[in-house]
Amino acid sequence: MAAALSRCITFLLLFSFFFHLNNVAFGSSDLTALLEFKASADPSNTILTRWTPASDPCFWPGISCFQNRVSRLVLENLSLRGSFQPLARLTELRILSLKYNHFSGPIPNLSNLTSLKLLFLSHNKFSGDFPQSVTSLTRLYRLDLSFNQLSGVIPAPQGEPTRPGSGALASPVGPRGNSSTVASSPTTLPDNGSPVKTGRNNGGGKMSTVAIVFIILGDVIVLTLIAFLLYCFFWRRYSKKMSRKNGEPVEKIVYSSSPYPNPPQPGYERGKMVFFDGSKKFELEDLLRASAEMLGKGGFGTAYKAVLDDGNVVAVKRLKEMSVNGRRDFENQMEILGRIKHPNLVSLKAYYFARDEKLLVNDFMPNGNLFWLLHGNRGPGRTPLDWTSRLRIASGAAKGLLYIHNSCKPLKLVHGNIKSTNVLIDKTGNARLTDFGLSAFALPSSAPKSNGYRAPEASVDGRKLTQQCDVYSFGVLLLELLTGKCPSIADNGGQGTGYTGILDLPRWVQSVVREEWTAEVFDIELMRYKGIEEEMVGLLQIAMACSSASPDQRPKMNFVVKMIEELRGVEMSPSHDTLDSVSDSPAVSEDAGAVACQ
Repeated sequence: MAAALSRCITFLLLFSFFFHLNNVAFGSSDLTALLEFKASADPSNTILTRWTPASDPCFWPGISCFQNRVSRLVLENLSLRGSFQPLARLTELRILSLKYNHFSGPIPNLSNLTSLKLLFLSHNKFSGDFPQSVTSLTRLYRLDLSFNQLSGVIPAPQGEPTRPGSGALASPVGPRGNSSTVASSPTTLPDNGSPVKTGRNNGGGKMSTVAIVFIILGDVIVLTLIAFLLYCFFWRRYSKKMSRKNGEPVEKIVYSSSPYPNPPQPGYERGKMVFFDGSKKFELEDLLRASAEMLGKGGFGTAYKAVLDDGNVVAVKRLKEMSVNGRRDFENQMEILGRIKHPNLVSLKAYYFARDEKLLVNDFMPNGNLFWLLHGNRGPGRTPLDWTSRLRIASGAAKGLLYIHNSCKPLKLVHGNIKSTNVLIDKTGNARLTDFGLSAFALPSSAPKSNGYRAPEASVDGRKLTQQCDVYSFGVLLLELLTGKCPSIADNGGQGTGYTGILDLPRWVQSVVREEWTAEVFDIELMRYKGIEEEMVGLLQIAMACSSASPDQRPKMNFVVKMIEELRGVEMSPSHDTLDSVSDSPAVSEDAGAVACQ
């Protein structure tokens, strides 16, 4: 009996010791605040059952920590009630979401939450005046108080009341800025600083419906006129810039005659069009007669959209600045590339080789490239690329790159030029990689020009590329999807954005993640979508792993594909690939490679 009592006392002492250590490591103030919040919001202990003092709060459901302090608290649609006053003591909290619960009463004083960036309290039962303490949160990035019973005036950052709009949702105002537009119930907020009146207002100061319609029409007409003038002004400047660059004339965007090889001259080596299986046959003369529109310039030449006489549309790349030892080397490489077929790759239909002309003919992708979807015409009036589309593009591009790596095991094929201008979008919204395999013809250079996507180990010789280099470039591409920032500003495919300089995107992301909360990294256009925070953080982790400075620390593409698919599930991708796209099976990989290596 005495021995049992001794063991019991020893266990209690050890439990008390480790509990004390856990509190010291985590921060006793945060732990106390969380337990007080649980007692108030879940008094029956039926919802937050895993919130126990014996466990590490950083592993409690809904909680994320940074340096042993609570930095993220997301408890949505859990039927929690009461007040969340204890949470106001979590001074390192940066994301707080309590939407779709039953919290009531006035919103507590939040002035101690100086690190708060995202605050979502919509669809509750909060009442009382608008919380004045929100104006002191200088780092607040987004605020949503919609679908509550709040009243009072909404102060502007200058302390003046702001006229509320529909009251449906707060709008992001940029990092480190005040959130001056706050959502609430539209029937409880006044139009000015006068006392609050609830219910329908039948006073004489109400505008008539006709007056409101004329005001709206007038605004639309004025905005349309301004937009038209701005379009004319910037299009004129853009046209001049394209027509004159460095004082020399450049190729026009639209041609009335073909930009392809001129008629044969004395001594001219006549080539021939070589087609791959299933491709529609046409002659070089058909291309010469076709109307052509320049799509853009890249490191290996200029791409055109060509409309043939029979109405078929193809993309033609006129290759320049390439190191080709001879016809046989070029033909061997084209034979390999022509056999690589995959739903997420742009198929090579045909090629033309002559001493002075080399052409590649591909399927035309009508929806442009990822660069313009992300960066083209940013600003008001633009339809941003939504999160689901970005995730689907990431998945498709990963599958295409995996297939290249597995298509011919003995040769260890690489793409060699992963960037957003080489991710095309087909008519069904699928991502398709183009320009793969052309790095084999890159010109030797002692100091190759970086384009923001190049792996550190490839900076010595751009021709010595590995599959690990592709993984690094793909990681940068994922960071571009997440941040909305272009890592290849100086080398943007000749699109004429006017930007200069190169952004080391992986280093910038790493510095922000070390110093600030991850939300600072993401594209502001993604802030309008709800419930995607976990997926964005997951894709960010994949991107940072791929863009590791050490090649040995980068995952292989089969694992990258699996991790991306697991973020939301395989159903997000419109194309269901065969198992060799994500399999490590040697037999499957060799079978896929046998087709391309024959």
